[in-house]
Amino acid sequence: MDIIALIISIIGCLNWGLIGLFQFDLVAWLFGGQSALLSRVVYTLVGLAGLWDITLLFRRLPKVDGE
Repeated sequence: MDIIALIISIIGCLNWGLIGLFQFDLVAWLFGGQSALLSRVVYTLVGLAGLWDITLLFRRLPKVDGE
């Protein structure tokens, strides 16, 4: 689940980068506009993936021997 959330978050980050640099929304372009159902699904999945990624910040990592 962590890897899937990270991949979806990266897709969202790349889309935001395109919007910021070139005013081009790739998701909207691919799926028929910002208000199209498929675009809204993608935006929702990116948002949920971002929320999941927040949990990564608060997880305890297992200690490695020697540390």
